[in-house]
Amino acid sequence: MSKIKVAVVGCGAIAQRRHIPEYAANPNVELVAFADPVTERAEKMADTYGGKAYASYEELLKQEKVDAVSVCTPNYLHASVTIAAANAGAHVLVEKPMAVTAEEGEQMIEAARKNGVFLMVGHNQRLMPPHVKAKELLDSGKLGKVLTFRTSFGHSGPEGWSVDGRGSWFFRKEEAIMGAMGDLGVHKSDFIRHLLNDEVSEVAGFIGTIHKEGTDVDDNATCILRMKSGAVGTLVASWTQYKSGDNSTVLWCENGVMKIGTNRGDEVIVELRNGTVETYKVGAMATNEKQVPSGVIDAFVESIVNGTPPSISGEEGLRSLKVILAAFESQATGRIIKL
Repeated sequence: MSKIKVAVVGCGAIAQRRHIPEYAANPNVELVAFADPVTERAEKMADTYGGKAYASYEELLKQEKVDAVSVCTPNYLHASVTIAAANAGAHVLVEKPMAVTAEEGEQMIEAARKNGVFLMVGHNQRLMPPHVKAKELLDSGKLGKVLTFRTSFGHSGPEGWSVDGRGSWFFRKEEAIMGAMGDLGVHKSDFIRHLLNDEVSEVAGFIGTIHKEGTDVDDNATCILRMKSGAVGTLVASWTQYKSGDNSTVLWCENGVMKIGTNRGDEVIVELRNGTVETYKVGAMATNEKQVPSGVIDAFVESIVNGTPPSISGEEGLRSLKVILAAFESQATGRIIKL
């Protein structure tokens, strides 16, 4: 089989650290083009990995015939780049949040459908080994029904991660639209939906900018979620968890408790009411400091190779986005928002 020709649009941190190296490591892929308005970044990637550099995605799509595109741009461009790539006949992997409005998300899904291409959203949390193990254990039924939960994702902020540091687009409202919620919260709304195999029915959100100076994007959010099943829990997204961040989830169930990512070394812990305790060493989660393969790129490539729609589809990305948008609406109106 001939290799899948891939282009990457946006050559910042997520592209440099995850997408591009993971494509390069995949034997089914040929990286053919890179686009970034900071042309040196695109050129550096082209020099390192081969292929051509472009200053704009429009020019790239005009000049190159690619099979697939990774969209690693600031949030406000996700929809326009995705739709343009789909219209050019390319499969699309878009970073999260897939879009900044529900309407955009729907337009992206429609563009992919109309052009007969796949749309996948980079919700890598589903694929982290501890999360895969936790889902397997929960699905086995040994814990019974989930009653309450908490899920949290926090670190010290994008200044330590972004290639532009404190000058990053993450802090510019017109480009990011949302802060910690778009960066981290949407990962957790996606993960909890996936883990519980359930949908969010109601959301209350407390969202604000507590500590990051000179920005009006949110740096913290604490949300209360009620699921369709009746389970109730909290979702936290934070850019001010200095020194030691958090990517943990705890589920209190009929038959005991499951702790995910709470204890270094034992990534999943199940404590049952009958006294048994099970611990699973299944490998760590990726963090900004310690990159482990995300699994997202390989899953995307596998979908294309086998012609099977990605499980982390545009529709899934949109459902997870709608939870976050509802939390913002709750903060703005002071009401509980029904989904």
